[in-house]
Amino acid sequence: MSFPPNLSSEEQNLSPYFPLSQPERDPLLSPGRIALHSLLFIATVFTTCVAGMQWQNRSPFDLSYLAIGLPYAASILSILTAHEFGHYFAAKYHRVSSTLPFYIPVPSFLLNPFGTMGAVIRIRSKIPTHKALFDIGIAGPLAGLVVTVVVLIYGILTLPGKEFLYSIHPEYQKLQSIPTYGLTLGHSVLFWSISHFVAGYKFFPPMNELYHYPFLCAAWFGFFITAMNLIPVGQLDGGHILYSLIGRKQGIIARIFLVALVLVGLSGFLPMLGISQLGSFSTTSWLIWAAILFFLIRADHPPIYDTEPLDNNRRLLGWITFGLFFLIFIPMPLIVVPQL
Repeated sequence: MSFPPNLSSEEQNLSPYFPLSQPERDPLLSPGRIALHSLLFIATVFTTCVAGMQWQNRSPFDLSYLAIGLPYAASILSILTAHEFGHYFAAKYHRVSSTLPFYIPVPSFLLNPFGTMGAVIRIRSKIPTHKALFDIGIAGPLAGLVVTVVVLIYGILTLPGKEFLYSIHPEYQKLQSIPTYGLTLGHSVLFWSISHFVAGYKFFPPMNELYHYPFLCAAWFGFFITAMNLIPVGQLDGGHILYSLIGRKQGIIARIFLVALVLVGLSGFLPMLGISQLGSFSTTSWLIWAAILFFLIRADHPPIYDTEPLDNNRRLLGWITFGLFFLIFIPMPLIVVPQL
């Protein structure tokens, strides 16, 4: 995810063809700055390792099992790093000033079971053209998505048999089949398709047990966070891409998506009305996310005063990327499947 600066009206009226002057030594790469980025990265390595331990039913306070969480931590940080450095190198290519990634560690045993809230870079100078905006916006999601698919395929190819799941849940050995009820991760079209195509007749865990498998869990998170960033609203990556494609009409599409998110969120109340048998409390969280997008990130993308349209190759890539968005979007991230 990348966030451009808030520019005054006077700055916005400057010609985009005269880039801001750059200092000889980039203050964003000072030793103090690099130390801050490094500390946040190390902290996120730790919190994601602890999260990986918890996915294996280990106590987060027993650090002797920290190495168990390394496969999960390495996978999820590879996805986040590819995403953010996709933005970073695209910004450098277009001579746009940008920070290194700020990784966001979160204690998994308190707030977030994934151990991180992702990562973010900050754009510190004006983005001069639609071409630069498009490249910076799209480079992150595509780079992260490629690594996510690689992690998913590797996780499937190295998938252990049922005995691994039995080692975590010995009680399952007494049952005729592995239970599929309880807290369940939702499917996206692409995750389901790759999983079934690559796995074939090989054992693939049910989605209520997926979090025990570090590579599969990290890949699920990678699809989810990429889809969140591709929502075409404001200064999200999807907002950057769509604005560079259609200009100010982006605001209309953004509002349609916000309404759709509200409708998906309201669907979480259907079980209370006896309309659905699935208790999907997670869909109601889209109401919170829609409110955050509307009030904080805003629907409309800040204007860029550039009259040169994108070339056909970029336009095609942009629309293909939005097609991928619908394949990786997870309307019901967490589902409570009742025991029948």
